[in-house]
Amino acid sequence: MSLTELLAALLSAAGVWLTAKRQMACWPVSLIAAVLYGWVFFAARLYADAALQAVFCGCLFYGWWQWKTDGSQGDATLHIRPLSAYTASAGLLAGLIGGGLWAFCLARFTDDPTPLADAMLSSYSIVAQLWAARRHTASWLMWLVIDTAYVLLFLTRDLYPTAVLYAVFIGLALQGLLRWRAAEQADQRLG
Repeated sequence: MSLTELLAALLSAAGVWLTAKRQMACWPVSLIAAVLYGWVFFAARLYADAALQAVFCGCLFYGWWQWKTDGSQGDATLHIRPLSAYTASAGLLAGLIGGGLWAFCLARFTDDPTPLADAMLSSYSIVAQLWAARRHTASWLMWLVIDTAYVLLFLTRDLYPTAVLYAVFIGLALQGLLRWRAAEQADQRLG
């Protein structure tokens, strides 16, 4: 365990907790965590997860912009948006195709010990992050599955603080799901 990994874990947990509460501070906190985790994962030879952190930085800037733009209309509450069947299907298919291509590249060109798991989890994490940026409650369902699988992956790579973090993420994702569902129902009653 390194100090960088521990700091990244703490900031990541804070970022997810702030996201569940729909607090704008989630974006800069998560951005710092992503940069730190990029280094941690590269050192652990989890190249897809290291690259994922760079993609997350772009997604975090996008989410930050989305929430700032949507929250600037005089209403401090950020409303949940429904996820259409088309968007859900397109996201799941994009995750599958992207993960498959990424796994092929990792297996062929790197020494990643778990290219398929690394690539698929990374690919679907991008989908979940984009859904969170667009404020779709389904992002939390996807995070529940992803985080559970990540706990197992990180245990195999001896990244114990990160495995514990992702176990905490499971609880935070459940909290986020419940909070966002309640907010979504409140929005529907008002709308």
